[in-house]
Amino acid sequence: MKDRQFLEPVFIEAFDLDDAWFQCLAAILDKGHVYTITRGSYEGQKRLEFDFVTIRVKKPSHQIIPIIPEGMSIPAPTDMDYIQGYLSYLMSGVKTQTEDYTYGERLVDPRVKLKQNIDGKEMTSEMPLAVNQIEEVIHIYKTQGHGTNQAIMEIGMPSDIKLTDPPCLRLIDTRIRYGKMHFILYFRSWDLWGGFPSNLGGLQLVKQYMAEEIGVEDGEIIAVSKGLHLYDYSWDLAKLRTNKVNLKIA
Repeated sequence: MKDRQFLEPVFIEAFDLDDAWFQCLAAILDKGHVYTITRGSYEGQKRLEFDFVTIRVKKPSHQIIPIIPEGMSIPAPTDMDYIQGYLSYLMSGVKTQTEDYTYGERLVDPRVKLKQNIDGKEMTSEMPLAVNQIEEVIHIYKTQGHGTNQAIMEIGMPSDIKLTDPPCLRLIDTRIRYGKMHFILYFRSWDLWGGFPSNLGGLQLVKQYMAEEIGVEDGEIIAVSKGLHLYDYSWDLAKLRTNKVNLKIA
């Protein structure tokens, strides 16, 4: 790894989601920055991370899950059964009592937590915002046409800065152009080995659903992140998958 004075943005253009995953693995091994996590998930471990990356996927529906070549002793990072379950998670507002949020809750039934002091005791309640962002975006495009930049779905809230594990996915922006529906995504932090293929697979199915409801074709995914990374336990797996077994990571 070379010494740097400036950030090194990386642009990856891929055909489908399998191609995007493979290209990201290959690129991060060559261009990633190694550092020790001082706060957040896996605090104290090393992480290999892009300074900033933009990934354009032209035909995300062509191959949704990563293909592991026959004979490679590498566990598949995800499968279609998991992604179908993830789709249900993204389309539902259900969450457990131990969860601060889910992506699905933020998309289809967002709630704001309110803290009140009642008789000397701090009480927490939730105020529903009464909006299903997925259905609202569909409604906007169907009733007001495709010429808008306002059809964006937000995952993050200002109060998330206080959470131990704030959402990684923050924005799902949408665009209909040339007769197709496209997603533009922003992840503040993003696990490349396991999170990337499952997240994009599930979001691709959401996009397909929305495109069908609106009556347009399915389009591209463009994802950007300043935190796409590999934890140190997956470095050797990434090297095996990309045939870079002799590469040394500082």
